Amino acid sequence: MGRAYQNRKESMAKTSANKSNVYGRYGREIYVAAKTGGFDPNGNLALRSLIERAKRDQVPTHVIDKAIDKAKGGGGEDYSVARYEGFGPGSCMVIVECLTDNPNRTFVDVRQCFNKTNSKLGTVGVVSHMFDHSLILSFKGDEEAVMEALLNADVNVSDIENEGGKITVFAPYTEYAKAKAALSAAFGEIDYEVDEIQFIPQTYATISGEDVAMFEKFMDMLNDVDDVQRVYHNAEF
Repeated sequence: MGRAYQNRKESMAKTSANKSNVYGRYGREIYVAAKTGGFDPNGNLALRSLIERAKRDQVPTHVIDKAIDKAKGGGGEDYSVARYEGFGPGSCMVIVECLTDNPNRTFVDVRQCFNKTNSKLGTVGVVSHMFDHSLILSFKGDEEAVMEALLNADVNVSDIENEGGKITVFAPYTEYAKAKAALSAAFGEIDYEVDEIQFIPQTYATISGEDVAMFEKFMDMLNDVDDVQRVYHNAEF
């Protein structure tokens, strides 16, 4: 599991560096979380996690506040989640998550990214069964104490790693609220280095040669689509 997360983390760092509209994407996601789950981060764990993640990625406070204020206004766009799956260059598996107010436009934009890079857009479920939809929490702590707190709260833990006192907890994404509540009850305020839900590949596809350049083009094209929020894949070089 650790290797899978490390690979995904490196991929995120690379693609995030290419996002010129990262503020807009955070703003959109914060807006949706506030509109659907409430404006108070203390009572909306998803919103709180997004805000903390945005701050770690150096998103200005005024961008965060503007998104929440927009949600309080009651009007605005009506975004929905759209997920696309398929095979990228070198037959790697790809999941593309979007937030869109126009599904037809988003589908056309994402399909174009696949078509222009020797990739194949598939149906829902074609590759997602080969990924674990996992909660990842990473913070400094004591492994035994963390495990005890989670087990006492009946949290279904997939794995726990300890690297020099940095604990990384993996669990099914459905355990998010229960896991966060259990850790807060046991340890109070925690400074999470990672607090996310990701698709982690169960296996990897090694790509080489011309496929590497085509894969990078594929990622760049997807990152240029405004509606794309995250891209998950199982490619390694």
